[in-house]
Amino acid sequence: MQTTIKSAVTFRGVGLHSGAPVTMTIRPASAEHGVWFRRTDLAEAPRRDAMVPAHWASVTPSRLCTVIENRDGVGISTVEHVTAALAGCGIQNALIDIDGPEVPILDGSAAPFVDAILARGVRQLAAPVRALRILAPVEVRDGDAVARLVPSDQFEIEFQIDFADAAIGRQQKTLNMANGAFVRELCDSRTFCRQSDVDAMRAGGLARGGSLANAIVVDGDAVLNPEGLRHADEAVRHKMLDALGDLSLAGAPIFGRYEGLRAGHALTNRLLRRLFATPGACEVILCDEAAARRLPGVGVKHADFAAVA
Repeated sequence: MQTTIKSAVTFRGVGLHSGAPVTMTIRPASAEHGVWFRRTDLAEAPRRDAMVPAHWASVTPSRLCTVIENRDGVGISTVEHVTAALAGCGIQNALIDIDGPEVPILDGSAAPFVDAILARGVRQLAAPVRALRILAPVEVRDGDAVARLVPSDQFEIEFQIDFADAAIGRQQKTLNMANGAFVRELCDSRTFCRQSDVDAMRAGGLARGGSLANAIVVDGDAVLNPEGLRHADEAVRHKMLDALGDLSLAGAPIFGRYEGLRAGHALTNRLLRRLFATPGACEVILCDEAAARRLPGVGVKHADFAAVA
């Protein structure tokens, strides 16, 4: 069955790049609603549509995060952590009210969203879950970066990264995303960057809300965060978190294997665009009970998060 959150939950923080304060509330939604954002700060601009769909076709070019925008140019940036949390908790329907153009960064992971969603609980709705089944391999490349989807009867993510900084280096991880794997393995992994990237972004007027409280910062072989890493391979885990958030914009859970090699937000969106432009590459199925048990988040409880928090 399709699901939504049982009751509304509110988050307050700052935008990673703007540094501006923002309030965001995830609200329950009906079956077939999907995930939408609503800009509540646009009440005095009635001619502009405040509703922005969390959908692959709404993604606009951005190197540093995932940005969605409607036809009136109303946008929301850095949506990937909250969309990953919804997908990882098995929620297909939600209305997200936000009073600014950027999702709050919180601690730089999806953990605060997951914690609050599972504490509120998940409500089943009287409609079957539709899923996308990958039927043929689809791939996109950008230099040495690769993103592909291949057939599988599970939803799997494999990711490889390779950074010159010894504190990150080469990392690889593969997960079957069924039955709460996201909550247990990925949701607390924070965004990361190099000190040189931070300097460059701030020189360009970005990362104004960034700090060691919401990002891992490395410099060569040193991790600058006093508390260190939450996982030895936290960087690749966060890339997998981002991939789930970006893939959730397909509009339905996926049965297939995503393989990312040095991939990022833009490449994953290009992959979805290629998928839906390729005849015969996927099909929409209605999930029976057996298929539904293989979806991310099915059966996950708040205690599963508490065990790893």
